Amino acid sequence: QVQLVESGGGLVQAGGSLRLSCGVSGRASNNFAMGWFRQAPGKEREFVAAISRSGSSTYYTNSVKGRFSISRDNAKNTVYLKMDSLKPEDTAVYYCAAKFTGSSLNYYSTSQQYNSWGQGTQVTVSS
Repeated sequence: QVQLVESGGGLVQAGGSLRLSCGVSGRASNNFAMGWFRQAPGKEREFVAAISRSGSSTYYTNSVKGRFSISRDNAKNTVYLKMDSLKPEDTAVYYCAAKFTGSSLNYYSTSQQYNSWGQGTQVTVSS
């Protein structure tokens, strides 16, 4: 069983930056494709970014392209989400997710594809 723990959330002004981290334990992170999702109050959980096991493939939802960057350090069993030029509409609880996969190149963009989830970290962007 894999455990995921997010950190790095907080309150930031519009235009600011944050870097979220997702620590993976229980199994080596290089067994998993990883994703970030977010859920704003009153809204459904939505996909933000994904990265393949190897880190060579990434994918973003359109609203964060050019502002967010997903990366991973498998030696540290950690996945990151660097968020720049933050907007009030980025305010949400951000969740890290893991999918056990044999593919080193595939990424996954729907919540149903993921097997494990973290508890979430709050990101609040003030205007």
